[in-house]
This record gives sequence, structure tokens and C-alpha cells, in this order.
Amino acid sequence: MRTARAFAQLASVVAKAAGRPATFAAAFVIILAWGVSGPLLGFSDTWQLLMNSISSVVTFLMVFLIQNTQARDSEAMNAKLDTLVAAVARADQRYIGVEQLPDQEIEQMRERLGPHPPARE
Repeated sequence: MRTARAFAQLASVVAKAAGRPATFAAAFVIILAWGVSGPLLGFSDTWQLLMNSISSVVTFLMVFLIQNTQARDSEAMNAKLDTLVAAVARADQRYIGVEQLPDQEIEQMRERLGPHPPARE
């Protein structure tokens, strides 16, 4: 359990850091430096392989970190919405946990609602 919590914290920190303007600027400077160094290094295979390898590894890791962060955010939002639905006495309790249903059943529920949820008086 401690490992999962540590990973969740790491994923959140990295995802937040990756989305900052300074991180984008740093990545841009690295790519610019790589591009400028091309003529100096004769556009060698090593020069190309270095950038391809670095970008592949970073992309591979970021996909998993961002997916983890988005999944956690989605689960938290669903838990909050389920709490609100459960707290409202007139709410349709069938919507609690609806995200666990197959896509077809969710679509059927949306069709039953129509373009707008029915007004309750």
C-alpha cells in the first residue's frame, strides 16, 4: 500500500511539473540545442540516436504517469458525484456507480434522459 501511495504522489508531482510553462521552455531549449548541435556533429547517427532514445524513454514514462494521474482524478470525481447523488433524496440512485457499466448501458441511460434531465417538481 505504501508503494502505491508513493507512486501516486510521484505521478502527481511529475504530471504537475510536466504541465508547467518552465518545463515546456526547458524542453524547447533542449530541442533547440540538439538542433543547433546537428551541424557541429555532422548530423551523425549518434546525434540522431541520442535524441530519439531520450524522447522515446520520456514519452513512454509520461504516458503511464499521466494515465495514472487522470485515472485517479476520474475515480475521485466519480466518488464525489456518487456522494452527491446519494445525498439528494429525489435523485435517481441508479446513477451511482454508473461508470462501471458497459458503454451500451450508459448510452441507454442517456437516451432515456433525453437532451436534458427531466425536471422534477
